[in-house]
Amino acid sequence: MTVHKESSPPASDRINLADQANLDNWCKRLNVTEMQLRDAVAEVGDQAGDVEMHLKGTRSSTNDDKVERTS
Repeated sequence: MTVHKESSPPASDRINLADQANLDNWCKRLNVTEMQLRDAVAEVGDQAGDVEMHLKGTRSSTNDDKVERTS
């Protein structure tokens, strides 16, 4: 009797830069380029939540920009 060990699916909360399909999916989900995603993972690690927060922080406008728009 042969037992086939099934590989578990990749953790959905991690970004796997070695898997092009996973990388493409995260680029699309986070609306970033591959280079932006790779840079973010290098900065904060492969946890998707950490990467998302990091990317949001780098794209947010400054408070001065917000004040200027309301004036």
